[in-house]
Amino acid sequence: MLHRAVKVRLYPTSEQEMRLAQHFGCARWWWNYGLNKSIETYRDTGKGLGRSALNALLPKLKKDEGTAWLGECYSQVLQAVTLNLTTAYKNFFDGRARFPRFKNKHGKQSIQYPQNVQVIDGAVKLPGKVGTVKAKIHRSIEGTIKTVTISKDPSGKYYASILTEVEGENPTPSVEGRVIGADLGIKHFAVTSDGNKVSKYENPRHLRQHEKNLKRKQQKLARKQKGSNSRHKYSSVVARVYERVGNSRADFLHKLSRKLVNENQVVVVENLHVKGMVRNHNLAKAISDAGWGMFTNFLAYKLEKKGGVLVEIDRWFPSSKLCSNCYYQIDELPLDVRQWTCPHCNTRHDRDGNAATNIRAEGIRMLQVDGTSISADGGEVRPKAGRKSVLRHSPLKSETA
Repeated sequence: MLHRAVKVRLYPTSEQEMRLAQHFGCARWWWNYGLNKSIETYRDTGKGLGRSALNALLPKLKKDEGTAWLGECYSQVLQAVTLNLTTAYKNFFDGRARFPRFKNKHGKQSIQYPQNVQVIDGAVKLPGKVGTVKAKIHRSIEGTIKTVTISKDPSGKYYASILTEVEGENPTPSVEGRVIGADLGIKHFAVTSDGNKVSKYENPRHLRQHEKNLKRKQQKLARKQKGSNSRHKYSSVVARVYERVGNSRADFLHKLSRKLVNENQVVVVENLHVKGMVRNHNLAKAISDAGWGMFTNFLAYKLEKKGGVLVEIDRWFPSSKLCSNCYYQIDELPLDVRQWTCPHCNTRHDRDGNAATNIRAEGIRMLQVDGTSISADGGEVRPKAGRKSVLRHSPLKSETA
């Protein structure tokens, strides 16, 4: 079975907005209460609270005078919160995520309906006395609806993320086809190499395009009195600017990743440690604005749906310091040096183009080490002469399909 998600825009009425706000508040309070209760229990007993133990607390809370308002929230919304909280704990203990954090009423709000949601012509029908909410259904909803997540952005817009289950399986991954290496950077967002041709894609620098407007609006927001209605209303103005930045970034990344996936069967990238790289305060803003992690995720799921393969090479692989002609490795290559000449074979290299070629060759080597038969369409990957690198980078053979 396959899972598909479609995100649609909602247009609730004023009464429906009030009902959704109530559900958002109940879900947020129950998350914070359950998280605090789990922390206290673990501190006292050394054991946490499971899903059934947390859900067992709800009936009593709904009967208590101080928390009787929980009974007005759709019960399965609260149970979905319990499931998400226990999953967050499990991800933390398994090392996949950080410790769960408390939620606040500022920022993005969301609730989840695990069932009893219907999609009808131009609307989404929600349980819990919310009713039929007008929606912009921009594509058909296929399969069985599993869950529907309702969210409200800081800009005040409502969305529904509809997860469905459809019959079928993704194509079997295959490496037979065009192989491309991609070197991600700041000046050029991506430099790609197919073994013969190097292509460069400029970095749009989305945040820089809106920086002056954002600065002006943030200064105006800062002058408003904290806690006032004026400040609360104007915060959505600032949020809309951030939303435009995020939308333009996602649009660029979707289009570029789709282009690369359509033209290639295997895409090779570096496994970048973005969290560590942003500790460089001189480059932190530019690195965060680029969205390398989001781009890699887009490549991964689009290649999976196509039957392609995404290969991630080690982040310490010296792709820039290695001569793609003879594989001679130099000792130092400062960031400000954009071109260099190999001291062994005198080949002149563009830093990023050379790195993309080496990334591609290393990806092919990794596939061959795994026992995968690969046709490296688009150029020779065997080193022509010279010594091996300090990583013992093996000579590669390419078979023309």
